[in-house]
Amino acid sequence: MEAKNAATQTVTAILLALSFSHMLNDTIQSLLPALYPFLKDGFHLSYTQIGLITLAFQLTASLLQPVVGVYTDRHPKPYSLAVGMGFSLAGLVMLSLASTFAEILLAAALIGLGSAVFHPESSRVARMASGGRYGLAQSTFQVGGNIGSALGPLAAAFIVIPGGQGSIAWFSLVALLAIVVLSNVGRWYGRQIAGHLRAGKTKIIASHGLSSRRVKLSIAVLLALTFSKYFYLACLSSYYTFFLIHKFDVSVQESQLYLFVFLAAVAAGTFFGGPFGDRFGRKRVIWLSILGALPFTLLLPYTNLFWTAALSVLIGLIMATAFSTIVVFAQELVPGRVGMIAGIFFGVAFGMGGVGAAVLGSLADATSIDFVFKFCSFLPAIGLLTVFLPNLKQRRTA
Repeated sequence: MEAKNAATQTVTAILLALSFSHMLNDTIQSLLPALYPFLKDGFHLSYTQIGLITLAFQLTASLLQPVVGVYTDRHPKPYSLAVGMGFSLAGLVMLSLASTFAEILLAAALIGLGSAVFHPESSRVARMASGGRYGLAQSTFQVGGNIGSALGPLAAAFIVIPGGQGSIAWFSLVALLAIVVLSNVGRWYGRQIAGHLRAGKTKIIASHGLSSRRVKLSIAVLLALTFSKYFYLACLSSYYTFFLIHKFDVSVQESQLYLFVFLAAVAAGTFFGGPFGDRFGRKRVIWLSILGALPFTLLLPYTNLFWTAALSVLIGLIMATAFSTIVVFAQELVPGRVGMIAGIFFGVAFGMGGVGAAVLGSLADATSIDFVFKFCSFLPAIGLLTVFLPNLKQRRTA
């Protein structure tokens, strides 16, 4: 009994360490969109150039994540998590020293590269430490990232904007702390790999009984749902501050606080999504999280400041329940390919965020920021595709 409790405490500690590291990682990442008004004024950038910064970050993050996932499924690398954070550290230092738009793009790409290594491997370790409660483990891991995303605007509002571009270098300490934590996680991960090798490899066979064609269709639907979620979130995370400044004449600092409130709601929604999927079924949670936000997204472009903030909170809470559930659903469709699936879905999420930011930036330049928000309000309707997902039986855990 004592050995079982010790093992439970160990995996709980690993999940919390992953969540904490995810918070640090995404605090670094979220500095980029939080700094957009600052960079736009300081470097005289257009909305299109703002979108290209996001694209540079998201492309390295999205394109490389599936590659990392496929490789580490076959050749696990316990210390790759710490190494990946080293790329983010280099990107931060470069961003603090950048004097040209090209240097900003390169810094963004380096931070994206660190993310490409971090997410698929961390998702694998979280599943390894789940004890069979896959949704809870995935949500615990992801909520740290969402908390970090919410902290980025606060860091920008109270540290970078008053302190100037050079103050970004202080966040290298955040990356160094993450490297230390992830090195300890890597040691535990290495011991688990060694234990599996000693026990011998076991072929994992899918138990859902679906045909290969049905599995591929279901993965395509899940990817479409991920697209709708992250294309819309790209609108809010990249251009919400500009929308508020333009429509309600709030200050840059005030706009960062409103962005923080929205991202905090996303973090809360992420925490509940996985456990709800474990308890009530993943397909039900996906229905609620994608389509449930549609009435609020349609209203948001037409309300006053108070209701804009309130609706953004509801949208963040509801939409954020989807992603951890989508990832676990896909992993159950294709068992034994945890890293590959995590890499594909995190990659698509990041890629859609990048493409969305670039496309919407150009659209804002050609029309207006108001038109962009009205256009994006219809995206959650893609959630109707959930009807094509199979009903998977879930194992109940104590």
